[in-house]
Amino acid sequence: MAIPLQHEPEIEYPDSDGKPMAESPIHLEVMLHCIQALKDRFAQEPDVYVAGNMLLYYEQGKRSSVAPDVFVVRGVPKEEDRDVYLLWREGKAPCFVLEVTSKTTREEDETSKKPRYAQLGVEEYFLFDPRGEYLHPRFQGHRLTGGAYQPLRLAPGGGLTSRALGITFLPQGKSLRMTDAKTGRLLLTYEEWKAKAEAAEDRAEAAEERAAAAEGRAEAERAARRVAEERAAQAEERVTEEATARQAAEERARALAEELEAVGCRPRSHAAVAPLR
Repeated sequence: MAIPLQHEPEIEYPDSDGKPMAESPIHLEVMLHCIQALKDRFAQEPDVYVAGNMLLYYEQGKRSSVAPDVFVVRGVPKEEDRDVYLLWREGKAPCFVLEVTSKTTREEDETSKKPRYAQLGVEEYFLFDPRGEYLHPRFQGHRLTGGAYQPLRLAPGGGLTSRALGITFLPQGKSLRMTDAKTGRLLLTYEEWKAKAEAAEDRAEAAEERAAAAEGRAEAERAARRVAEERAAQAEERVTEEATARQAAEERARALAEELEAVGCRPRSHAAVAPLR
């Protein structure tokens, strides 16, 4: 028996809830750094999708939604163009969610979102308060166990390792830094990537200048060698010319001596001639 097709109700799923993206520049900076750093970390994995501040609709035909500050989904194509995340269409819930808690979001982050994410099957739920004003401790993590979240114990330095991502998170000042849990490699901020790129560009320019200088020196050496070779050739040519001239003079002298001998005249020798009386 054929399974009847299920059609989505014809409703619109808005891509904005009208709320600001973040309460302050500090909260925005944390969100953007986490999103970009995680995108860089999973750039080579085509089935890991990283996003943030995107409406996630979880009931087909209704506008029931949440908007995680940062979330990661495994098992869906990253290259697909999405304005919203429709859970029933994607077939995969996020494995990780991070909320950057502020004065206006604290209650929602701790009360309504937490059970909602557990219901949706989000494996790990982390919260970070950059200013340390509303959460105590200011960085918290929960892992889904038996359908309910269990709190994670902070490491001595105040960090947490996400098992779902293989990433260690560590608060530093008002920032949340990330390292690869296996390699220890730091996931850089935009400013750090920019500084690294500029340093690489400076090194490349310096290398080009050194190469140009070396080429200039090599060209000067080649020019000096050409001049020396030309002078040597000219000197050799003069020697050859002088030898040829000397040989020609000797040949003319021999020819003249032969002519004089033929007519009975001998060239005067250098022997002494008796004086006349």
